[in-house]
Amino acid sequence: QVQLVESGGGSVQAGGSLRLACTSEGYTYGNYPTVAWFRQAPGKEREGVTATYTRTHSTKYADSVKGRFTISQDNAKNTLYLQMDSLKPEDTAMYYCALGIRSPAWGLLFSMAEYSYWGQGTQVTVSS
Repeated sequence: QVQLVESGGGSVQAGGSLRLACTSEGYTYGNYPTVAWFRQAPGKEREGVTATYTRTHSTKYADSVKGRFTISQDNAKNTLYLQMDSLKPEDTAMYYCALGIRSPAWGLLFSMAEYSYWGQGTQVTVSS
């Protein structure tokens, strides 16, 4: 059974940075064709933040985070990262990592249905 564990969330002032990590048990990220970060703010639907095709490293970012967030992975450590800079209050949400077992079309990278494994989430709170 694949298990994902997120860490690194916390409270930060606007303009600050956080780095989220997502570790896995029992497998290697490179063996899964897609990895992603999603987030869900209170009262809102879960939305895609960024997603990567692990074999080509082609990456998609939501417009709201482009230029501020960066996804990366360390296969040796089985860890996926989300570097978040220039944080804004609207970035406040629970953040989830996800793994996909297939390579969806670019337009489906932010579709939750394309991901088979999810972490439990880590809370990020940005104050103004």
